[in-house]
Parts: sequence; C-alpha cells; structure tokens
Amino acid sequence: MVNFDGNLVEDDTRILGHHNRGLKYGDGLFETMRCIHGKIFFWEDHYFRLMASMRILRMEIPMTFTLEFLEEQILQTVKANGLGDSAARVRLTVFRKSGGLYRPETNDIAYILECHELDAPFYLIPETHCQVELFKDFYVNRDMLSNLKTTNKLLNVVASVYAQENGYDNCLLINTEKQVVEAINGNLFLVKDSTIKTPPLMDGCLDGIIRKKLKEIITKMEEIDFQESSISPFELQQADELFITNSIVGILPITRYRKKQYGGNMGKNLLGKLNALARLG
Repeated sequence: MVNFDGNLVEDDTRILGHHNRGLKYGDGLFETMRCIHGKIFFWEDHYFRLMASMRILRMEIPMTFTLEFLEEQILQTVKANGLGDSAARVRLTVFRKSGGLYRPETNDIAYILECHELDAPFYLIPETHCQVELFKDFYVNRDMLSNLKTTNKLLNVVASVYAQENGYDNCLLINTEKQVVEAINGNLFLVKDSTIKTPPLMDGCLDGIIRKKLKEIITKMEEIDFQESSISPFELQQADELFITNSIVGILPITRYRKKQYGGNMGKNLLGKLNALARLG
C-alpha cells in the first residue's frame, strides 16, 4: 500500500500523471527513514530537515504538516503494509503540485509515503566487501542545494551505473574543487590515528541525519579529535578507515580503495553507540 496525500492506495494504482513536477523538473524532496516496531529512528531530525529544506525551495508548508500528523501518516502506512511489528524502510517524498514550466503555478505540495521490509531491526555491519573508486565524470556543486535531499539525483544515478560497469561497490563523489565530498548513497567519514574527519557542508555534501548523530557521538569521545574539514583524494590512501553513513544502513565500512585496504574497528565501535542512541531517540 502507498499513501498518496493521506489516502492509502494499492501499489499498482496510477496516481501520478505526466505533468508531475517531480518527474519533469526534479522539483521535490525526500526523506528515507528506518521504522522499527512503530518507532521511527531520529524522526524529529528527519522532520525538521524536511521543513527547513521545503523553506529553502520556497514550498508552501501546509498547516496540517505537523510533526505529529506526518508521524501518524507514516505509522498508518507501515501498518497497512503489514510491517507494524517488524523493520521497515520508509520513504516520504514531497513535491510541488503540477502546473507551470520552470516557474511553478503554485507552491502548494503533495506527498507520497511508501515502505518496504528490512532484514534487521537495528544497524548491523555487513559482512560484504565494499570497494570504491573516485567518480570524476561530473562534480558536486559547492552550494546549499547540494546539502538538500532533493529528487534531482542524476549525478548519483550516473555514478551508480559507472560503479556497476567497472566492478565497484560504490563511488566517492568529488566537488568542483576536486575535494572528496561523499559516497553515492551517504556521507563519508575518514579515520586516521585518533582523528575522525568528515567533509563540511560548504564542500557540498548532504546534510545527513546519521552524519549529524555521529558528530554528536564523536565529539563526546575525549580520545578522538573530530574535524569537519575538506578531504583530498591523497588522504584516502593514508587513512586507517573509511566508512559511509546513511539512515538505512547506519555505518557501512569501505574495505578497499585502489591498492589500499582498510580496517573497521572504529566503525564497529561507533555503530554500537549509534544503535544505543537510536533506542533512546
């Protein structure tokens, strides 16, 4: 079942037309969340990021679009799909209503909620290898739009195709200054000795929820020096660990970049702390 503007419909119901602005112009935003036994991980963070992003894109936020209303809609959709007592991946997509060309006729919005079952309730370190390469065909812009989770993700799509064609599990994206920004599907963290780094938002990375939560965790670790600073391609091969973060997998260790192989002890340590935070939040 899919929730379209508060109405539950079957998955195969045709609810979007050719005039949809998300399709035509990428005029939309989305949040992807993990919901376990009726609890949405870090829901307030997702909600306030969505509200801030809608304001940046000058979308009209409905008066009904409260924290409680959207949470109720999400949980109803999860339950309607038989996932109320299990683990679910939820995607909330918000897009401007149809009309106009580049300039919209209205700033009113509509939304779609969809969900799918997950294998495990909490974040786990996968046993699979993750080999990455730099994607250099196109670049991430160093601006605020790159920080938003918009439905315009052509760079990520093309990078995914490149990775598949060349036998990589993921790619690292670089910005117009040739700084490493993020992975295809999440933020990037680098570990070297007792220092953990992640690129700053000004470099063009996504303003990720798990990125935010790990910042909270790491800054409380007295033995760790945390830095939000640019990462050069040269640093990748000097690092002890690299890992990718997003709201569905939590922490995904990178095992290989070119000839360099990485450990994963810090990622495993942080994953336990992240799961503990998710239980509380």
